[in-house]
Amino acid sequence: MKIQDYVRILRHRGWIILLAAVVTAASAFVFSKLQTPVYRSSIEVSIQLARPDFGLAQSAKLLLNNFSATMWSEQYAQEVIDRLDLMRTAKDLKGDVTFAVDDARMVIKIDVDDYDGEQANNIANTWAQLFQEWRNEQNARQNKEDRVFAEVIDPASYRQLRPKTMINVAAGGIFGLVIGVVIVFVLEWLEAGIVRLPQELERETGVTVLGVIPPTQ
Repeated sequence: MKIQDYVRILRHRGWIILLAAVVTAASAFVFSKLQTPVYRSSIEVSIQLARPDFGLAQSAKLLLNNFSATMWSEQYAQEVIDRLDLMRTAKDLKGDVTFAVDDARMVIKIDVDDYDGEQANNIANTWAQLFQEWRNEQNARQNKEDRVFAEVIDPASYRQLRPKTMINVAAGGIFGLVIGVVIVFVLEWLEAGIVRLPQELERETGVTVLGVIPPTQ
């Protein structure tokens, strides 16, 4: 196909591509607005050592996963529920909470997903507080030079996790463009044998067109 053919197709059927993109983008926007927003609150707990000792630091890094597993237990989930008076089960709450270990920074990150951003903050802050209390209890049984502390870097803050309306709309628009192009391709394929212009007949047959019968009124 020549460039003129593509231009003709766009002039003749470009509205199909545009309409498909608009419809899918609008559908994605409506779908996003109908969804209940989910927020994610995050807080970081720094693991600090009582003394700058390489051996103690290496031991603490190995214990980070153990610290994380201990705090992400139903025991501490239930403690959070009791302190905040939440109407949830420990297992259900754990499903909305994740612990991530960053041993390079000696940090454990707590993420909490909830339909209420402020409640997500409260859960994250309370869990971090329990983490600190647990380490203080453990440290009380150890020599001062061997203690490992948990300190909150900043209070929890939340952001909207989903829906991501703009991303959904953009993805919907791109999907619509693809669908529109496919529809146009199919229509052009179905009409491939139809001659529309004298130039097309000349190109297909190699015969010069001497005259054209005008359409009847």
